[in-house]
Amino acid sequence: MKGFEFPLFKTKVEGVNQTFALDDPVERKKYFALKAGPQIEKIKEYLDGGNSFMGILLGKKNSGKGTYSKLFMEAVGSEHLRHVSVGDIVRAAHESREDPAKKEDLANYLKKKYRGTMPLEEAFNALSGRSTSSLLPTEFILALVEREISKSEHQAVFVDGFPRSLDQVSYSLYFRELMGYRDDPDFLVFIDLPEPIIDERMKYRVVCPLCHTPRNLRLLRTKKIEYDEAEKKFRLICDNPACGGKRMVPKEGDELGIEAIRDRIEVDDAVMRTLLDLEGVSKVYLRNSIPADVAKEYVDDYEITPGYRYGWNAAAKKTNVIEEPWVVSDDNGKPSISLLPAPVVVSFLHQVVKALDL
Repeated sequence: MKGFEFPLFKTKVEGVNQTFALDDPVERKKYFALKAGPQIEKIKEYLDGGNSFMGILLGKKNSGKGTYSKLFMEAVGSEHLRHVSVGDIVRAAHESREDPAKKEDLANYLKKKYRGTMPLEEAFNALSGRSTSSLLPTEFILALVEREISKSEHQAVFVDGFPRSLDQVSYSLYFRELMGYRDDPDFLVFIDLPEPIIDERMKYRVVCPLCHTPRNLRLLRTKKIEYDEAEKKFRLICDNPACGGKRMVPKEGDELGIEAIRDRIEVDDAVMRTLLDLEGVSKVYLRNSIPADVAKEYVDDYEITPGYRYGWNAAAKKTNVIEEPWVVSDDNGKPSISLLPAPVVVSFLHQVVKALDL
């Protein structure tokens, strides 16, 4: 985040030379045990004792809110913990209007819980997209979220997608109370993701036209890469055998990179900056990257996001793959190395223990 330096977190364990394949769930379990074993046990004991918490995830679009919370749940277990996506809740409510029974159930709930200046029927029209002049009111969204969280049986929750605007910040100050988590700890989770990383994630993103699996030519390649000699471009080939070697293709608009979502990025940034100054609530700081000049001191090589580039051997008709650390400039202009999700989650686990005072 420009003008604000997130604290560094060291995952490197001195004297330990063991490496892990962080894309393998079995290997990740061993990795988390090594790097955050005591913290995992403390959080498990806390949750097993009937306690809960509310963590509000704050980050720019595509910053990894869902990825980090789900890996956190993988590390400590998901029995007492949920990831609640506000966007998913609103989409599910929209889809429920197609089912008469679900629609009636939702309408009955909202008649009891919704309090707002926009008439309920007009809010329903905004939800269904029939009203193009009305935005979905925050009070309506809060009622939908409360309905979903009420199903959690007082599980600890990570809330993803609220607040989405500066107008919603005041609601977030008392979000715990609004959701019925009156006596449980709450904390804010700030995720720092440099804009160049968002840009490259979008510009090099490709999907399979058949199974819709996403990959990234620069960051998350498939096993097979083809070279299109006519267009002089490298193409990823879907790994799913059912797709029969289908070429993966860019999503429309992704060539614009971050500029395609610039307005959303600016709003997310403004919300985070406002809440950074909030007093009276614990804060967790997750950074996706680390300055290149201290990377060797703070993290192990296998925790660094690999970047890929390609060369074409015309004589052998073969693509050569070059793997190297992915170095970008962070939002303050420092050359930085991107981290894989697992080491970010190690930092997450350590900081939540402190936030809960365990």
